Order: sequence, then structure tokens, then C-alpha cells
Amino acid sequence: MRVLIDGVPVAADQATISVFDWGLMRGFGVFEVVRCYSGRPFRMEAHLDRLERSAAALEVDMPERDLLRRWIGDLAELHGHGHVRLILTGGGRDETVAAPARAIVIWEPPVVLPNTLHLLPMAAPWHPGTDVGGFPGVKWTSYAPNMAATDKARRAGFADALLISSSGVVLEGPTFTVGWVHDGRIETPSLDSGILPSITRDVMIECADRLGIPVSQGHFPLDRMLHADEAFALSTLKQVLPIERIGEASIELGAMTRKLADCFGEIVAEETGGASGMGTRYP
Repeated sequence: MRVLIDGVPVAADQATISVFDWGLMRGFGVFEVVRCYSGRPFRMEAHLDRLERSAAALEVDMPERDLLRRWIGDLAELHGHGHVRLILTGGGRDETVAAPARAIVIWEPPVVLPNTLHLLPMAAPWHPGTDVGGFPGVKWTSYAPNMAATDKARRAGFADALLISSSGVVLEGPTFTVGWVHDGRIETPSLDSGILPSITRDVMIECADRLGIPVSQGHFPLDRMLHADEAFALSTLKQVLPIERIGEASIELGAMTRKLADCFGEIVAEETGGASGMGTRYP
């Protein structure tokens, strides 16, 4: 692991920020995670675009993009496969305490993923469930309810949670988007449901277009996903990961998910020259 704070290398065991920073005290900050393949970042500009939108929404200071590009690129080139996490904190915003906003950049090694996911559906009353809540699409550091949902699912014997709106509509996972297949068509929650505008979701839609697979975006009840022919999770770290179980419902592992994963790997190779490393996940 390697850490930069405001561009300055810091030993991992000495990487600190002020206890008065709102990023710590109130979860007030924004972040991104950029996947790197063979030393080259994947879709870095899309991640920086989303970071810029998030920072603007919360009025959090953001370093110049050229600096962020250099920091990400240098860490990627140095370490190869892995991912770079960017965190912009809000700084100390109380009148009596002054603490500067900080830009934290961390290189992390690749994570070990399961071959498939088992998800526990649960209501997520904290989720905006709308695109008119004032902060649509903001990737902020206030993930406490999502992480509590993941912990609850794991205690129940599942890999993670599947967040459902109060009206029973499928939203997303705590840290990932979902999609599924019905009769040869991909279905995925639409962005106006308040979900994060996932960059991996965008790549999946590009793959579907390449493969001639129709995609429907909308507000779908949980029952629709439970009776899917196939299902998958999408994220920077998970890439395209099959979902094999949702609650007590089993879902088949199918050819379309593999086609999407293979296409994702092809796009990664085209843009970075590196393999995605996903081939061993599929039986």
C-alpha cells in the first residue's frame, strides 16, 4: 500500500489527517476508485469527471486534474495491477476549528473476489430512491448505512446486501450496481432511481451494444430480479460478477453474463493493454 496526502508520499502507518476534519467527524467528503491494469488506469477521465461533479455538489476543494492524473498515473505505473483510491475531505468547517481540506491518494493491491455472489435483500430507507433529492449521483464518503447493510448480510451468511426501496424496487448493492437477464434482454435500475451513475454500468451497456443485446432501464420490483435468467453485479473492483443467490432464490449462471464479462475484458485490453483477469471466475 502506498499513500500520498496532497501529493506528498507518506508511510502507510503514518498517514494521518486532522481529527477535526469533517471527512472524519461527519463523513463529509467525496471519493473515487480507479482500477489499474498493467500499470495503466482504466476510464480515469470518467472517474475524474464524476469526482469533479461530486466535489462541486458538496463544495469540496478539488486539486487540478493534471495533478490527480499524475498522482494516479505514477502509482499505477509503479505498482501495475491494483486500484487507486482518491479521497477529498471537507476539512474543518466549524468556526472554532480550522483544518485544511485534504486530497488523499492510496494505491491498493487487487482484491480477492468470490466466483459468484450471494445477496441478502433488505430495505434501505436511507437511500434517496430518487434523482431529485438535491445530490443525485454524488459519490460521497458517508457510506455508514451501506456498510452496516453489508455487515448485516455477512452475519446472516451472505456475501453482501441488495438494497431495496421502501416500495419494493431494486436499487443497487452497497458498493455496486446490479443487472439481470430476462428472455435475452438485460434489465438494470435506471439512474432516476437515485443510484450511483456507475462507470462499470456504462461499460456494460457499451458491451451490450457491441453484442446486440437489448437493455431496459427502469424501476423493477424485487420479484423481477428473483425470477431472472441470470444476474450480475457491476463495479470497479467486481467488474462483472455473477449473482448466484438472492435471499432464498437461486439464479442460474448463464452465457450472457460470461459474454458481458468477456467483452468487458476486451475493452480493458483495448484501452489499457492489460488483461482484466476475469476469465477464471466462470465455470
